[in-house]
Amino acid sequence: MGWVALVTAAAALIAALLPAPGMFVAMGLGIAAVGLGWAGYRRRGEPGPRRVAGAAGIAVAVLALGLGGLRYGLTLAAVDRLEKLIGG
Repeated sequence: MGWVALVTAAAALIAALLPAPGMFVAMGLGIAAVGLGWAGYRRRGEPGPRRVAGAAGIAVAVLALGLGGLRYGLTLAAVDRLEKLIGG
């Protein structure tokens, strides 16, 4: 489960850098990767590398969520600025 979380988090990080709907895909995959990573990390019977992969998946997913949220916030700020510029 930890490796799946790490791959999902890496996909979320890549999606955060893509245009148009990338930020939404990044946030969705990031949330999924945090859940998968948490489930993978909590399995006490798993070998160490799988649990570490789950923890790494959580870390990368939080980074992707932060980047996706930052892009979303910047988009809202730009739209607000354009609205004020137009006078709407």
